Amino acid sequence: MKAVRYLALSVAAVVFLIPFYLVLRNGLASEQEITAPSWTFWPRSIRWENFALLFSDPAVPLVRSMVNSLVVAVLQTVGQLLLCGLAGYGLARIPYRYANVVLYLVVATLMIPAAVTFVPTFVVVSSLGWVSDLRGLVIPGLFSGFTTFLFRQYFLGFPRELEEAARIDGLGHWGTYWRIVVPNSRGFFAALGVIAFVTSWNQFLWPLVIAQDQDAWTVQVALSTFLTAQSINVSQLFLAAAVSIAPLVVVFVGMQRFLVRGVTETGIKG
Repeated sequence: MKAVRYLALSVAAVVFLIPFYLVLRNGLASEQEITAPSWTFWPRSIRWENFALLFSDPAVPLVRSMVNSLVVAVLQTVGQLLLCGLAGYGLARIPYRYANVVLYLVVATLMIPAAVTFVPTFVVVSSLGWVSDLRGLVIPGLFSGFTTFLFRQYFLGFPRELEEAARIDGLGHWGTYWRIVVPNSRGFFAALGVIAFVTSWNQFLWPLVIAQDQDAWTVQVALSTFLTAQSINVSQLFLAAAVSIAPLVVVFVGMQRFLVRGVTETGIKG
């Protein structure tokens, strides 16, 4: 039974790694090898110069785009952990008359398709003059109903004994949250931080509309310029994709144990 399990996991791992292999293989190959009728497992001649061509292309500021994506992803991640964490703790631990109403409204936002709020959000951002501005990319993503709901579910299962001990020491809700709850929930915060970072990094449609100036492009918008109606730069597209996912791989590998632990601690059990 154990052998079957390991075999299944090995096959799943290979299937999972195939896209990474294809991206790296095609990124280091020539256009002729990529489009050749016969397949080769690895390029006969590795074209390391593709990296130089990629980062020196004046039409696609990849480095600037990656920096923009990093700034947006970090700010949105920090904002969601701060705002959604406080909101989730308030919904879970601070009793007041309309707590359930607020919770239902937060959950109701998850049922509204993003396409419904896309145009109104753009109108608001445009009227504020935030088009091609960092504020227009960051601020609309600072709050998430889904993240708030996950925080609320987690805090419902947080040991009340620790909070009661903090109350005895004279701490209020604010002090208890920052001095007791947050330090003892670092794994869960890290897990949701990884999810928020990856989600923000992979955003395409909103940055495509807001980042109209080339200096405001994110990495996903920059990648789309390699694929146009007139031409497709296949090798550069694959190599740029490989470069763009490298930060995500580093973040995911470094925080993987927190991600697994956080998912099991959400309070959503089968």
